[in-house]
Amino acid sequence: MINRVLEQNILNELFQKKAIVFLGARQVGKSTLLKHLFKETENILWLDAENSDVHAVFENATSKRLELYFENNKIIIIDEAQKINNIGSKLKLITDYLPEIQVIATGSSAFELRNQLNEPLTGRKFEHHLFPLSFAEMVKHHGLLEEKRMLQHRLVYGYYPEVVLNQKNEEKIIRLLADSYLYKDILLFKGIRKPEKMLELLKALAWQIGSEVNYSELGNLIGLKSETVEDYIHLLEQSFVIYRLNAFHTNHRKEIKKGKKIYFVDLGIRNAIINDFSALETRNDKGALFENFMVNEIIKKNSYAENFKKPFFWRTQEQQEIDLILEKNNVLECFEIKYNPKVKAKLTTGFTNKYSNYTFQVLNSENFFEFLI
Repeated sequence: MINRVLEQNILNELFQKKAIVFLGARQVGKSTLLKHLFKETENILWLDAENSDVHAVFENATSKRLELYFENNKIIIIDEAQKINNIGSKLKLITDYLPEIQVIATGSSAFELRNQLNEPLTGRKFEHHLFPLSFAEMVKHHGLLEEKRMLQHRLVYGYYPEVVLNQKNEEKIIRLLADSYLYKDILLFKGIRKPEKMLELLKALAWQIGSEVNYSELGNLIGLKSETVEDYIHLLEQSFVIYRLNAFHTNHRKEIKKGKKIYFVDLGIRNAIINDFSALETRNDKGALFENFMVNEIIKKNSYAENFKKPFFWRTQEQQEIDLILEKNNVLECFEIKYNPKVKAKLTTGFTNKYSNYTFQVLNSENFFEFLI
């Protein structure tokens, strides 16, 4: 069992008269984590919302009816809760009228689940996002030296738990995960009228990680309107396949204000989409893979620490750029990300003349771990 950073957070939030909502892609370990946490807990009820009889429990739900179902339970865990109609109002009934019961809801689609939860559970929930395994979690599992040795492997196969735990079958497993996840949760979603175009979009995005993307150019490339491209990218983001990094700007005229870079939540999924699992030393995209890896790991670290620093990139019209900026309380942490440790980098005067409250660090394949643990 690989221990997850979020374990203690969840334990600290139990029985505070709030629902605990646990978001993340399929197979990132949500159920495994909860089963590990509560393996010795009595009076716990597990409900899989993909089963029809579970839906029946919540049909025409009232506080009295739910009390009859749950009166012998201390903890209720609802997997894939977004599958239940109006789940937010049902969770509100439990938190308001059955406060002695702790309800935990997991979901693999923020698009579906958040839409149902935000209004009914305002002020009534703790929410967490579970990512694939992190570098820091693996260091705690088998040590820094071993995980540093695995860097090139992680850039190709990613951090899905099943992939990490089956080192001789990584490619087979990641292909199964990608096919199942993309087709089951995304391409069959009712809002996708042209699933073949979504696949083309995913491939186009996979080839552009670390580069600024333009919705109009993507639309012209694959034959979609720019508005549809934006909608599809939003859906992919809410399904935990990709995420957007916005451009940092203030009021300086030459800064790019509407730019976006897109990264993949897991590099194994990205490489499955482009059908390339070749060894890192033979690839010409190792720099982009390493940048995606570092941005992922820094975002995981900030998210789990509950010390949210908003991530950005920075670029000017003259193509001066910074790969990653973390901003909090007007303090800017700036990073250049270079796989090759021999490549030098420094902040441009275009940035230093505009901003003063910043730090700067170059992250490469030799020193990267110092910032992640």
